[in-house]
Amino acid sequence: MTSITASPPRSDSRWPDRLAPLAAAWLGLWGVLALVGTLTGAGYPFGANDRNGGDVNLLRLVPVDLATPLFAGVLLTAAVAALAMSRPAVRPPGPLRTLLAGYGWAVAFVLAVVVPDVRVLIVLGYLPILIVGAPFGWPPVDYADIFTWALFARFAALAGGLLLAGAVLAWRRRTAAACVGCGRDHTDRGWTTPAAAARWGRWAAGTAAVIPFTYALTRFAWAAGIPLGISREFLTEMQDSGLVWAGFGLGAFATVGAILTLGLVQRWGERFPRWMLGLAGRRVPVTLAVVPATLVAIAVTAASFGLLSNPKFWELTGGLSLTGAPMLLWPLWGVALGVATYAYHLRRRGACRRCGRG
Repeated sequence: MTSITASPPRSDSRWPDRLAPLAAAWLGLWGVLALVGTLTGAGYPFGANDRNGGDVNLLRLVPVDLATPLFAGVLLTAAVAALAMSRPAVRPPGPLRTLLAGYGWAVAFVLAVVVPDVRVLIVLGYLPILIVGAPFGWPPVDYADIFTWALFARFAALAGGLLLAGAVLAWRRRTAAACVGCGRDHTDRGWTTPAAAARWGRWAAGTAAVIPFTYALTRFAWAAGIPLGISREFLTEMQDSGLVWAGFGLGAFATVGAILTLGLVQRWGERFPRWMLGLAGRRVPVTLAVVPATLVAIAVTAASFGLLSNPKFWELTGGLSLTGAPMLLWPLWGVALGVATYAYHLRRRGACRRCGRG
């Protein structure tokens, strides 16, 4: 039974109110920079201007001359929309509310899923190795070639998209007379109960765990010298260039991700296991699981869009082969991981700190 308490909201429950101003500031600042780039003809890091892997980004399909002012205009209008959403709870007319929310969701999707590409996923996978190995000069790469303006722009787009999505979500809840913090209103929805979320979340988590493991198997086979799905000559080329170890690293990242995904439906995903000294038996903070899982779900989905739309991908993988087949499931992986993460959130969110419901 839903209960409502009269206790005042805690100070840390006010973060949804800050999303719209933060999104407006972030998008407005970036929009001004994009406008300067439009006027000067420099600074746009996508499409033909990105000579280091721009062929795996969907923005390659938009001519730079058109994309540069369009990008600036979208960012600035999105900043204005976010400012409008930061106003007190005044329910606008239905068509205006739908238009504003629709535009916000569309821009958030483009920034978070379309603008980033596989390089965001690669950097997230290799970041621990890069951080630990930097003092020892391993891996032997030039970090200036990795952490470029183009890469920063992709992460900036991801951050802007997430901020805007949060602002739209909070605004929709506010104007619908629901709790801004948790989205609950006076109507119970059976599929959002912890018991229901446990059922459908288990299927999503299983799907999200199997797909990256199948990807990892092929990469582990290559590292072991087994040409699974590729020719012996191509494997020799990857061994000579060291590319096989890059694949091994991504396979290891995918395997760890698959194991952690199972934690979304296992007991050790709610309480730290006994072997973790100092943490054994303590409750796992919900955000510790939800935030990285959400980030990976978005990064995987974004990477799949750029890769699967690139003709070179089909040439290198030989079409429907063991090389590319696991990557064809990446869109399903991203969606399934997002669904499993949401189910985990519903199961563990408890009573709302803002409204007391739950």
